[in-house]
Amino acid sequence: MSRQVHSKYADFTLGLLFFIEAIFFIPVDPILILYCLEQRKKAIWYATIATITSTVGGITAYYIGNILWDTLGIKIIHALSSIETFEQVCQQYKIYEYWAVLLAGFTPFPYKIVTLTAGFCRLPIVPFIICSVIGRGLRFFLVAILIKIYGDKIKVFIDKYFNQLVIVFTLIIIFSFYLINFQQIKTL
Repeated sequence: MSRQVHSKYADFTLGLLFFIEAIFFIPVDPILILYCLEQRKKAIWYATIATITSTVGGITAYYIGNILWDTLGIKIIHALSSIETFEQVCQQYKIYEYWAVLLAGFTPFPYKIVTLTAGFCRLPIVPFIICSVIGRGLRFFLVAILIKIYGDKIKVFIDKYFNQLVIVFTLIIIFSFYLINFQQIKTL
């Protein structure tokens, strides 16, 4: 795989993998780490490619979910639950849409579940895109910047503590939103 990083198709391959990852399960974080370690000067560029293509993949999955709702979605709901329960879940999802998309974009939670479900629930597309860019961007740029700064030493650290790091950064995001919402309530 390290040879692929140096090929003339490296950027395309990276983008394609991150696009597909937003729709189907492919563990891409190790690929981004490898790319950034192999060419640390291009780490920010690789994070940019990953963010853009993952978001475009998320938009694609959103529309797949939206289109499949009328044919496959209803059958899935009937098999697993009821339309009433699904509508209640969608209502909750619409209330917490920003959080769901942001956290799924940043955490190890499968992003593709949120993207397809957002399409099923027909969430507003613009906030979905914005939250996807922020969540995915934070995740990929964090990895790229740490590798750019710390190199091989950070690879061992990330491999060992990745899930704990994600939890800490997720708590920071939640706390930040709490502070922002608290300030907004306080000014009312």
